[in-house]
Amino acid sequence: MTVLVTGGAGFIGSHACLVLLQAGMQVVVVDNLSNSSRESLRRVETIAQNKLDFIELDICNRQALAKVFEQHPITAVMHFAGLKAVGESIRKPLHYYRNNVEGSLNLFQCMQETGVRDLIFSSSATVYGDPLMVPIKEEARVAPTNPYGQTKLMIETILQDLSHSVGSKDSDKPWRIALLRYFNPVGAHVSGLIGEDPHDIPNNLLPYIAKVSVGVLKELSVFGQDYPTVDGTGVRDYIHVMDLVGGHLSALRWLQKQNKSCCEVFNLGTGKGYSVLEVVDAFEQASGKKIPYKIAERRAGDIASCYADAKKAERVLGWQTKHTLTEMMSDAWRWQKNNPNGYR
Repeated sequence: MTVLVTGGAGFIGSHACLVLLQAGMQVVVVDNLSNSSRESLRRVETIAQNKLDFIELDICNRQALAKVFEQHPITAVMHFAGLKAVGESIRKPLHYYRNNVEGSLNLFQCMQETGVRDLIFSSSATVYGDPLMVPIKEEARVAPTNPYGQTKLMIETILQDLSHSVGSKDSDKPWRIALLRYFNPVGAHVSGLIGEDPHDIPNNLLPYIAKVSVGVLKELSVFGQDYPTVDGTGVRDYIHVMDLVGGHLSALRWLQKQNKSCCEVFNLGTGKGYSVLEVVDAFEQASGKKIPYKIAERRAGDIASCYADAKKAERVLGWQTKHTLTEMMSDAWRWQKNNPNGYR
């Protein structure tokens, strides 16, 4: 089996490549390296003791992407490629719509033209917006509060429509699609060789804390301390990246057992929320480092509390998370300590 992994050099994509190689699959990676590093894939090969194929390209380049499908016997796709910073998406909405939506359309058209019908899409809990209640079930209202979340929902809608499409010459081959709505991926592979390495100032909490811990950044800004939560700071569902990519492998195996078109949504989270200050405390415990922080104004588009009901993934895919918050912080610290400048 040959799996095409778009955005495979990134944080989640690189860990997904690792579990695919370890499961005995052939892996082809396309990535434009705009917020990732070729070094991550070299290290994946070191851990897996196996090789993958890497092609540097942007999925917005339709012709280059089509050649990948022509030159490799691809049987399934894991689609991670995309811009992902909420704040940047508010400042640069057109950039996000072009990159995320247009790039995805190119990918789906290449799949349609070559008869590749199995797809796992990297979606996000941001599609829920400000949830009416938590934990969030898959059938909850979707109402993104920022362009990033809106692009994810648009792509989900395109894929739902694609799975229902009939009447074309290729309609006898079913589209089998899993839409995986992530909550907050953190941690790193236990080896400390691969982890999260944003090129600029991190947009997410844990890589920011990690950069503060090794002195790359001065202090953490905690955005808002007046939310209706346990300590006034935002509450999120943090999931270990190895649990997350394990969910992708489970979804891929489930898809291949389906004998008709499907497009199923699954939440991937732990089902438990932690506040910003609880995460800071857990990281301090794991690292033995004090994390200086200051309270700042709330950010536009942020919400108070967001955590998953992940029972559907457990029931249908047979998937559960295994790692505790302590393990997430320990693995994140090991990665950062061993790689203070990331892959550079």
